[in-house]
Amino acid sequence: MNLDLLSRQLIDRFQHGMPLCPEPYKEMARILGCREAQVMACLDAMDQAGALSRIGPVFEHRRAGASTLAAFAVPAERLQQVAECVSQYHEVNHNYAREHFYNLWFVLTGPDRPHIERVLEALENETGLVPLDLPMLTAYRIDLGFALGEGP
Repeated sequence: MNLDLLSRQLIDRFQHGMPLCPEPYKEMARILGCREAQVMACLDAMDQAGALSRIGPVFEHRRAGASTLAAFAVPAERLQQVAECVSQYHEVNHNYAREHFYNLWFVLTGPDRPHIERVLEALENETGLVPLDLPMLTAYRIDLGFALGEGP
């Protein structure tokens, strides 16, 4: 996608730090000197083109509960069925297939570690597969951003 000026400004200015207010898109428009409808249309166009992966906050998960990265080694013929089983849990943020012995990976979040363990146990009981449980031991912050040179 060839990004126009407003798209580049939105990415440069707001990929780290959207306004924390009741009307963030209106505030983004005010900061960039345009209308809220233009911001929304621009974000929608970038989303439709596959240029955005998500718009939303990143939380310090340990302040909000517990999480773990988990994986299953799923026989190929059961991958879709197991992925659907995993996705039915509201504790699952996302899951994805990988070309590896452990071929179905997912992130679980919950209010505390015992809750996460109960979900993993339920998944094991439902699928007959033993989950690989990889809770984070140390957090490493990588402030990954892409300056496009068109921000204010």
